[in-house]
Amino acid sequence: MSNSMKLSLEQKFNIRSFETQVKAMSHEQAQEFLVKLYEQMLLKDNMYQDFIRHQWGLDSPPTL
Repeated sequence: MSNSMKLSLEQKFNIRSFETQVKAMSHEQAQEFLVKLYEQMLLKDNMYQDFIRHQWGLDSPPTL
């Protein structure tokens, strides 16, 4: 596995902290959180797609 596919020590710590927070949530809170998290993931995907389109010049109309 390449280094870019591994988690840093800080990221591993953040996961453990996140795990502790999630375990303290009620079932209803966890469900609401997951829906909001999924929405943020989709927005992040859109942002990356827009960025790539812009960088590759795919967002501007073709010139004749």
